Order: sequence, then structure tokens, then C-alpha cells
Amino acid sequence: MFEGGTPGLKVTDPSLGQDGAEKAPRVLVVDDEYGPRESIAYTLGSAFSVETAERAAEALKKIRDQHFHVVVLDIRMPEMDGIRALEELRKIDPYVSVIILTGYGTLSTAQQAMVGGANQYMRKPPDVTELIDAVRGQAEAAQLRRQQAKIAADAVALNGALKAEIEANQPQIWQARASVELVHDLNNPLTVVIGYSSLMIEEAQKLVLHDPELGRRMAEYATVVEKAAEYCHHLSENWRMASKKVTSLALLDIVSVAAEVKQVIFFASPSVEIRGPAEAWILGSKYELMRVFQNLLKNSIEEGATKVLADFKIEGGNVIVDITDNGPGMDEDRVRLVMHGGFTSKENGTGLGLNICRHLTSSHGGVFSLESRPGAGTTVRLTFPAAAKK
Repeated sequence: MFEGGTPGLKVTDPSLGQDGAEKAPRVLVVDDEYGPRESIAYTLGSAFSVETAERAAEALKKIRDQHFHVVVLDIRMPEMDGIRALEELRKIDPYVSVIILTGYGTLSTAQQAMVGGANQYMRKPPDVTELIDAVRGQAEAAQLRRQQAKIAADAVALNGALKAEIEANQPQIWQARASVELVHDLNNPLTVVIGYSSLMIEEAQKLVLHDPELGRRMAEYATVVEKAAEYCHHLSENWRMASKKVTSLALLDIVSVAAEVKQVIFFASPSVEIRGPAEAWILGSKYELMRVFQNLLKNSIEEGATKVLADFKIEGGNVIVDITDNGPGMDEDRVRLVMHGGFTSKENGTGLGLNICRHLTSSHGGVFSLESRPGAGTTVRLTFPAAAKK
């Protein structure tokens, strides 16, 4: 009949009737001696709903069939004594309060009863006032334990249902996130395509002059447009393959990846500087690393930085990239928010940029860290395992 924190146990509140109204706490008095048993039942009857049992086996059957707040249990009984009955009782109902009564008030007996799961120990015959106060207090304690157990059981059930819901919808959740990231990242190269297309239209109008220099610039613009379009294509392919969650890594020069982002996404802006060795080789995905650099450089510039430095170095078998800006910086609270994801200070921002960078860095076996102070700019460090150039 019992369910809840213990398998097979039902957590209900015996202080409530079927209509939900409060009723007197239920007490079971267990004693093989008729006089003491009926005397205690009579004493408690004015304040509690009392039942009695002559033997431990009878008491255990009642506890299986009904709910009680308190069991007043004599420790000395034939067939099954109070200590053994207490052990069996706890298997049936771990929440009911048990008050042990004995005429043999030795310390060892008291300790044995308390270790066995008794809630209180009283000498027999108990003082009437003390007994009523003890039963009232233990009834309240039992009711509180049942309520807490029910809350815990409900929380476990809710957590299980939530986990099942998440697992059932995990593919959709993951693809939805991937879709948001895709829209976030496609915005930048598409802007580049539009910008360079406008320039190409303007230059094309001048081609009537058959100027060779203009023809050269048109070729340069067309190359940049082609790279930006190719970048969009690979972002789309990554989204299409998102459900497989497979990242194909190849040997590449990460310095050249950063240089390409500077040229294609940021129009070779002088505010972006690349420093360090001419080459630094790792195992990676070119277009995913382009997303990392694109987001980090774009964040710095949009936050007001006029200079962003990507400093590469090779140390201890790692390629380390420090991306440092001279922007306004952030305090500790804001750093925690942006690292958690979903926070942005931009009017139309998604707050996904740094989360994307951290996720993609991790998928390359790398480590992402960020340091910032108000008025001192921000530094993002990317650490990747170095690879030997073939």
C-alpha cells in the first residue's frame, strides 16, 4: 500500500479523509497486557483516533492495511518482541513514528530500540501528560516526513518524465540549436556577398572604358565573392549533416585560416592584425575554424574595439592563439553570463557566438578560455594540439 522514497511504498497523509478534510491523527497501541494497553488507549482517545493490537503480528497486519501517524509499542511481548517488531514495521512503513515503551529502562535497551528505528523511548507506565505531548509531537513529525517523501517522490517522477521528454525530442532540440547557429553564422558571409556584389556592379559600369586595372580589381572582387559563397555552402552542408554530429578533421594551417577570415569576412581590415609564425599546423575543419575566428573577431569589433590582434605561437606540443582586443572589457559577472550562453548586449544579438566558439574549439580537442577586465579589453585563448606538417 505504500509508494514513494522507498520502492513499493505509497506516501499518503493519514491525517486527511477522503474528502480532504483534516481528521485526528491515527495511533496504534501495541501491548500484550490488557490493562496497560487499554489504559493508554483511553488516555489518548480524547485527542487521537486510537486502535489497539495484542500481538506484534496483529499490529503488523494493521499497519499493512491502514495508515498510522504513531505506533506506541511495548518492548516486552511474547512470540515477537518490540525490537523485532520494530524491524519488520520499518520494512512496511518507514515514515510512521514509533514510541517504544518498556518497564525495563536500561540504557542498552534504549540504545537498541533507537538504533532499530524508534523515534522516542519512554518508561512504562508513562506520565499521562508526557505521553500525550510525545504522541502529538511524533504525529506532526510523521506527517512532515510523509509530506517531504511525497515531494521527493513527485520530484523524482517529474525529473524522470522530463528526462524522457528530452531524450524523445533530443534530435529535434539538437537540430533546432544547429539551425539557430547556422542563421547566426550565415549572416556575416552573406553580408560580404552583398557588399562585394555592389562593388562589382559599380566597377562593371566602368568597364566600358576597357581599363585593364579595373578588370584586375573585378577579378579580385569576384574571387572574394566566390570564397564567401563557398563558405556559405559549407555552413549549409554542416547544418545538413548536423544530426550525424560527425566532424571530419584534416591537416591544415590554422594561421592561413585566420588570414582568410580577415580577407573574406573583414575586407582585409587594418583593425585586424595577425602575428606569429607563418604556419601552425593542426588537425581541424577549415570552415568550422573559420566560424570560430569570424565570431571572435566580429564580437570584438561590434563591442567597440578598434584593434584586434590574433597572436599565434607554438608551445609544448600545442598551437596557442590569443585573440586580444582594446575594447571596453567586461567585469566578472558579465564574463560569467556570456560564457553561459544566451546573453547579449546587442540589440539584435542571439548570445550564441561565444558558445559556438567554445563548442567548436572543444570538437577539435582544444581548450577555450576568456579573460577580461573593464577598461582593459578582452583576451580569448584557443589551445589546440599541434600536428606535424607532412
